Amino acid sequence: MAKRVAIIGAGVSGLTSIKCCLDEGLEPTCFERSDDIGGLWRFTENVEEGRASLYKSVVSNTCKEMSAFTDFPYPEDFPVFLHNSLVLEYLRMYVNHFNLLKHIQFKTTVISVRKHPDFSTSGQWDVVTETNGKEKFAIFDAVMVCTGYLSDPSLPLESFPGIEKFQGQYFHSQDYKHPDIFKGKRVLVIGMGNSGVDIAVEATHVARKVMISTGRGAWVMSRVFDNGYPWDMVFLTRFMNIIRNALPAPITGWLIASRVSQWFNHANYGLIPQDRSVMREPVLNDELPGCIITGKVNVRPNVKGFKEKAVVFENTPGEEPVDIIVFATGYNISFPFLEESLVKVENKQASLYKYIFLPQLERPTLAVIGLIRPLGPVMPVVEIQARWVTRVFKGLSNLPPVSTMMEEVNEMKKNKKNWFGLSFDEVLKTDCLVYVDQLASSIGIKPNVPALFLKDPKLAMKIFFGPCTAYQYRLTGPGKWDGARSAIMTQWDRTLKPTRTRVVKDSSSFHPYLLHVFGILALVIGIYLSFN
Repeated sequence: MAKRVAIIGAGVSGLTSIKCCLDEGLEPTCFERSDDIGGLWRFTENVEEGRASLYKSVVSNTCKEMSAFTDFPYPEDFPVFLHNSLVLEYLRMYVNHFNLLKHIQFKTTVISVRKHPDFSTSGQWDVVTETNGKEKFAIFDAVMVCTGYLSDPSLPLESFPGIEKFQGQYFHSQDYKHPDIFKGKRVLVIGMGNSGVDIAVEATHVARKVMISTGRGAWVMSRVFDNGYPWDMVFLTRFMNIIRNALPAPITGWLIASRVSQWFNHANYGLIPQDRSVMREPVLNDELPGCIITGKVNVRPNVKGFKEKAVVFENTPGEEPVDIIVFATGYNISFPFLEESLVKVENKQASLYKYIFLPQLERPTLAVIGLIRPLGPVMPVVEIQARWVTRVFKGLSNLPPVSTMMEEVNEMKKNKKNWFGLSFDEVLKTDCLVYVDQLASSIGIKPNVPALFLKDPKLAMKIFFGPCTAYQYRLTGPGKWDGARSAIMTQWDRTLKPTRTRVVKDSSSFHPYLLHVFGILALVIGIYLSFN
């Protein structure tokens, strides 16, 4: 008899978890509190309790090829970076293609998940759900928590003296939907993550004045990278990752700082990170520098306090009138249906092995999917997590001893700075490629690049020097997909097709290579003549 698995949430993590369960012959039941799939990527005009929310204009920060599931590429005519409605359309296509809908129970809220009385031997869970006011009890062999971490907004008003006297309007960025609310107003956005910057830039179209308050600063990048290619297809390659992680940390940090500063000098724009020894999540925004240089956005330091109709900034004389405050201050991690003693959250982190398993649980039958912030795409990361988890549930992959897992968890919680490669400012943030390769090795799906250079050198070159798209985790091992090689070989075709809408023949009579040679010769001659 197939093991029954309860999946909580029908967003990205929940949907791919359903598929991974089916791939391993497990019996999934997904509980979704709303009336539709999509989670974060389904826009609604109103914020729904217990569900992540986004604003109307959200566009993906990772491109479609890097964001695709391992065996389901995006349509070639989809744009490179996607409006949230197209991401949702892709998820609907995924659900239909793999026939996942019948495994989802909508308008069903999970009330509690508790250990079954004989958990130490069976590993089973008692799950209580509620549908239309009626509670239902069921026993499951395993549980996959796929609720994410963007549904419980953090609003630390106690850190802002005088906010209780402020006579204007304030709200968390989760409540933002459209820029109309800012029309003719003086707006202050507190926090410089991706949402905060997006909201500030949008507000410039209608607001009287826009300010961003940040103490830590941030590296700001454009989605459009070298030669107009998507940033992540250039940055996230195996070759570049090996170089980054082999170099001493100060050199790696300097190289990244130099690269992102090629667009504009962050110090001149008041954006340079305060602590450049660790990597913060970069802000992906194509318009912010233009807004700053034209005076549409003013970057300010931390808030010292508020008055009835104004804000006072640290180390800044006087006060600034403000009408609306947007707190882009992040989210709390919470699992209201689990006992606090089971998953204890401290400092916005939980003690989970590989961000997934509770090390001291007698049986590894509870997994948290998606509680991670990789430097790169999320969709393929949570899919690999789910593929590993379902194999652990089935007994095909084993976890290390408890002592080994606890040692790694405790070391991770210290968040020490690395001597080599990147260090991150928060525990939940991690190197996407290194992390996924670790899980892939446990499953047996990590591509053997040296062997591929002997067997299929053309493919090996694409995998090693090209973008690390997730299709390569379907080339071998469990879940091998016959279309993986073709998907890798054609990934640039799907990337370029939606932008090459006007093709012009090259009128040059010289090969580009010859132009480069003549250019170098001209440079050498110019230098020679300048010294003579």
